[in-house]
Amino acid sequence: MASPDRRHALALLACTQFVLILDTAIINVAAPSMGRELGISPAELSWVANAYLVSFGGLLLLSGRVADLVGRRRLFVAGLGVLAAASLLGALADNAFLLITARAAQGVGAAMAAASALALLLMLFESGPERHRALGIFAAMAGAGGAAGTVLGGVLTDWLGWESTFAMNVVVAVALAVLAPRLLPPGTVRRDGRGFDLVGAVTVTAGLALLAYALVNAGEAGWSRPGTVLPGGAACLALLLFVLVERRATAPLVPLAVFSRPTLRLANVLAGMWQMSLFPMFFLVSLYLQAVLGYEPVMGGLGLLPLSLTVVVVASYADRLIGRFGLRAVMCAGFVMVAVGMAWQSALSASGSFVTDVLPPSLLLGVALPLVSVTTNVAATLDTSPEEVGLASGLVNTSLQFGSVIGLAVLSGVAAARTESRGPIGSEGAVDPVALTDGFSAAFLVGAGVAVVAALLALRLRVPAPGEVQGGTGAGTAERSPAAP
Repeated sequence: MASPDRRHALALLACTQFVLILDTAIINVAAPSMGRELGISPAELSWVANAYLVSFGGLLLLSGRVADLVGRRRLFVAGLGVLAAASLLGALADNAFLLITARAAQGVGAAMAAASALALLLMLFESGPERHRALGIFAAMAGAGGAAGTVLGGVLTDWLGWESTFAMNVVVAVALAVLAPRLLPPGTVRRDGRGFDLVGAVTVTAGLALLAYALVNAGEAGWSRPGTVLPGGAACLALLLFVLVERRATAPLVPLAVFSRPTLRLANVLAGMWQMSLFPMFFLVSLYLQAVLGYEPVMGGLGLLPLSLTVVVVASYADRLIGRFGLRAVMCAGFVMVAVGMAWQSALSASGSFVTDVLPPSLLLGVALPLVSVTTNVAATLDTSPEEVGLASGLVNTSLQFGSVIGLAVLSGVAAARTESRGPIGSEGAVDPVALTDGFSAAFLVGAGVAVVAALLALRLRVPAPGEVQGGTGAGTAERSPAAP
């Protein structure tokens, strides 16, 4: 059992994770009101949401490594400060430029806080049941934040106006920043005299930000448009340059030897794949409830509440399941449940109901989500020295973020293509609910396919047997390749 101090620290970190995930969902509900009141065009409005994703995804890896170099708590508090200042700017914004700038700045602060939060958690809880339990709570708060964002966004926008969705962040971020020095350890600071890898930092940040931009734009405009292809190509060049720089750097930002570890490498792939397969479900189910079944936005958000509650309950038992059956078995079972749940969700009907078409598969996915979330996080950080926890957290957070962006772009694109193939029907070009439902069904099947591939890959994961993952910060029995911090 964790000591009271560590429980308080975990509560603080979990609350931070809740707020950061909440921010990715809450804006989708508040955005239409922003557009109406400020006269923002649909194209500009889409970037109110997307600017956050681009800066968040682009800075996660850099933030994770900087946390190792300057101190995890220091970067965590700084990230919360940036988030609070950006949120205040958003609450006061009166035009599209300020609003998009605020959202991009929120993403910067979120990246700093997210990478530091996971690194602090890994430092507080040694590898084994305690860390599994802590990661379970972390996963539960992430799942709850995803669903709560839809509900809270509707409530705050209806009662207090869209500005309150930003103002809430100011209060919460400041409160967390004030509590952090009292509840969190400072973390180590590198004092070996080596310089900072500025070129590596610039190239990796530019590459990941451009890649995030290209993926987000692909979901909006299509994969073959210049706005997708050009930044995508530039991202590849920047990341290639980053690899070349790191191979020659005396103090690399990311020691490339870390990628020689098979467990870390595959675990990060699997982390991205579970986000690809499952994250878009929140968006698509909410659309189905509102556009097909006619739910109001708040009620559509409440439709995801049973899933979130299931996540919270199951996450508290994830450590026991891992201890009894082993990391790989629990991970494979989680991915199989994701595949079954998404395939089951694809059977929804245009004349269906929440109880028959949404609730049963969402409960199964609520069981699966914490299993894949906790096990991929454990596997991705299993073979990590104390000096590398920031780097490991940055890597897995980057994998998760890009998995969600790719998944949303691909699955929403599949849904749109399938719907458009049926053609607009009804008065004033309204889309037939049957066509919409067919699109959602096709997207869910693609998500199920991704989960099947992930389950097969998880069988190849090399991890300790049940009961062997304990003690120390590293894996102990897992293979380890040397890498400079």
